[in-house]
Amino acid sequence: MASWLKRLRPNFWTTDEEDGHNILNYRRLWGLVVGVMLLVSIVPLGVMSFTDFSLSQKLAEAENRYRMTRLVSNSKRSVTAFLEERQSALDFAVRHLSRRELADPLRIRGLLRDLKNSFGGVYDLGFIDADGIQQAYAGPHELVGRDYSRQDWFKHVVARGVYISPVFKGFREIPHMVVAVKHDDADGSFYILRATLDTSRFNDLLLSIDIGSDSDVFITDTTGVLQTPTRHAGDVLAASGYPVPPYSERTRIMETRSKDGTPVFMGYTYVKGAPFILTLVTDKKAVMDPWWTVRLEMFGFTALSMTVIGIVVLGVATSLVSRVHFADQRRTVAMHRAEHANKMASIGRLAAGVAHEINNPLAVISQKAGLMKDLLTFGSVEGANKEKLIGLTDAVLASVERCGTITHRLLGFARHIDVRLEKLDLEPVIRDVLGFLEKEAEYRGIEVNVDVAGDVMPIESDRGQLQQVFLNIINNAFAAVEDGGRVNIGIAPMTEDHVSVVIQDNGCGIRREHLRQIFEPFFSTKGDKGTGLGLSITYGLVQKLGAEMHVDSTEGEGTAFTLVFPVKR
Repeated sequence: MASWLKRLRPNFWTTDEEDGHNILNYRRLWGLVVGVMLLVSIVPLGVMSFTDFSLSQKLAEAENRYRMTRLVSNSKRSVTAFLEERQSALDFAVRHLSRRELADPLRIRGLLRDLKNSFGGVYDLGFIDADGIQQAYAGPHELVGRDYSRQDWFKHVVARGVYISPVFKGFREIPHMVVAVKHDDADGSFYILRATLDTSRFNDLLLSIDIGSDSDVFITDTTGVLQTPTRHAGDVLAASGYPVPPYSERTRIMETRSKDGTPVFMGYTYVKGAPFILTLVTDKKAVMDPWWTVRLEMFGFTALSMTVIGIVVLGVATSLVSRVHFADQRRTVAMHRAEHANKMASIGRLAAGVAHEINNPLAVISQKAGLMKDLLTFGSVEGANKEKLIGLTDAVLASVERCGTITHRLLGFARHIDVRLEKLDLEPVIRDVLGFLEKEAEYRGIEVNVDVAGDVMPIESDRGQLQQVFLNIINNAFAAVEDGGRVNIGIAPMTEDHVSVVIQDNGCGIRREHLRQIFEPFFSTKGDKGTGLGLSITYGLVQKLGAEMHVDSTEGEGTAFTLVFPVKR
């Protein structure tokens, strides 16, 4: 993992630690670029996602509320129609049948039979006079003469003309409800027609409603007692466990909790003219599950988008800062090259002056030593001393010749500070360079081999820059090999238009991860001993000469630099 992170780490990451002369703090610049780009890309996306989340949640809740409102309102119409239908039937009977007819047992039993055939669910029917005494009764019980004057339902129907009771058991011991209608006579008296309804038809109204398994629909009275069977709230005539909502003839939706604390949506409406509250309860989590599923998919897409944006931002920021870093390095290299060129020009002028100054005394020494040799050869000196003096004179002349060679080389370098293209044979150029290093090679026992193919064509190039290129590479080869090492230089035609020079050593080699960095400015494998500019400058000179340079290296075995020069520029 660490090696992967090291490979992914950009080149500028360690620059701030290794170099103290950079204009910019590249890590800080990279962090600033990443921060700004993330701020202007991910933050708006996050705000949009949050806004979409809030709006879609409100929209989903509003949609569920609307669906519940429609369902409750439609169910209310069914319940209201059921009650009004029975109430209208009784009202029709008391308006079209006289007191005498309703008091007739046969007539009232016929009326009960007609109501059962028309509507069903009518349990019994009673005729009650103004004193609250039941004068006629049709049903399974003996209730003629029963006094209802003290009961609340009687007082209610007397006061309002119509009464619909909540569901109750009474002495019948089965859940039922009562619908009573009052009729006023012309003489100021009144009578009441009272019907007991079986709740099975009433219950069927809600059982036919299509709701989910996590929902429940039921009717309670105004105290919260269940009037119909339920799925989750309890049995008929038990407490529903939900709070009694405030009065409203229009459908309302509220959020509350069930007996076990589960959050629920509760839609309700009061049934006008009856002591009933129609209630629809839906598990909030179950209702919002489809929305949450879509939201999770959107969250996943948003997270993926943010991840991709983050990766792109990191890549772009790294690329931008790398370009800035590269431009900064090139600027630094250009400054160093200018400084180096200035120094080389000064050295060249100094070398020329030194060479001229040395050449004059060397000429005198050479002339005098030649004269001494002639005198010794043709003069009168005899014996062993003569031979010894001649040998010493030869040694002086050889040293003078060597000094002359060195000064000529210095003059050659000095002359080629200015760029000048000419036809050049590569072998003499390389051997001139090796002349500067022959003493080091001799002292360290380094074997230097120059192998030249027979058909190598001269190239069009600049002698001074070629010498600097070869000197830098051969110097690196000498630094890489141990004492007694070997450096091979091969010159051969590569194609009709190109000549290759391979400089190969059997030194320590270069690590594979460093190969792509060796031509970068200030990168050095020599630690504090190297400036990291030699190969960078060499690479720039090679490109300037229109040539190519490749490196092949195996750690522990050696390195080979291959230079390919065009025959013509």
